[in-house]
Amino acid sequence: MSSSLLPHDFLRFPTERELVLRDQGTLVGVIPEICLVSHFQVGNWEVLYRPLTTGNVRRWGLPLMIPNFSRLRNGLFVEKGTTLPIHGFGRLLPWTLLAADEHQAQLQLQSSEVTRVCYPYEFTFTVTVAVASGRLTYTLEMANRSAETMPIAPGFHPYFAVAQADKPRLQVQGLAGFEAAAIDWERQPPDTPYPFSGEVTITFPEQGTLSIVELPQNGRYALHNMQVWTELPTRPDHAFVCFEPTVGSEDALNRPGDRLEIAPGTTASIVLQLHAQAQA
Repeated sequence: MSSSLLPHDFLRFPTERELVLRDQGTLVGVIPEICLVSHFQVGNWEVLYRPLTTGNVRRWGLPLMIPNFSRLRNGLFVEKGTTLPIHGFGRLLPWTLLAADEHQAQLQLQSSEVTRVCYPYEFTFTVTVAVASGRLTYTLEMANRSAETMPIAPGFHPYFAVAQADKPRLQVQGLAGFEAAAIDWERQPPDTPYPFSGEVTITFPEQGTLSIVELPQNGRYALHNMQVWTELPTRPDHAFVCFEPTVGSEDALNRPGDRLEIAPGTTASIVLQLHAQAQA
């Protein structure tokens, strides 16, 4: 085997960069400075993909896409005539660790001269990652400190570990129109939006069962799209499939009906939970 394909020992869990949260056989890793949930493990099942052979931070764990999911058409945020990168700037800028203990970590990103260039609003984004037995809870609070309404269309981008040969064997409930066995995973892997109604359950062969659940806030759901995506098997990182709960599909930030509108001086919250049960 080529040395370039050998696992990078410095990426084995936990690295020096990772905070470790734990509860009754459940482990969660967090890399605070890039707001990355880097690890979710229940028993012996490592639920999230870890790029041990490539070290590619862009194919790792559960990053946050904010203020926009995916690409904007021509990269343009029409409302303000600015440009935003694919999946926003949340994963590109340094976050501040506010607090951490054995069961949760709280991170924060505030508007700055850098963010105002592309997203001219005053905001505070606060992320709380918490662990309980078999469960990861991710709370995103978005405070609008501007004098005008702040449009936003974030999403979550979990990379779930699965062998290439097992992708057609995924069993998925709650995602209308998705059938793993009907997809050509070898030549035409999916990059497809599906309606998300608040809960999807996935059974991973020989691993266990995972539920992706949004907890409604004030009786309302914010995540209405589930993007399913993976890489071609010829890519160095491909042993994963992404089931991405997002506010809206591609370019949603430019569609008022498909984004969130946060009034001045108010805060909107999204709470996502991953429930995992390892196969006995």
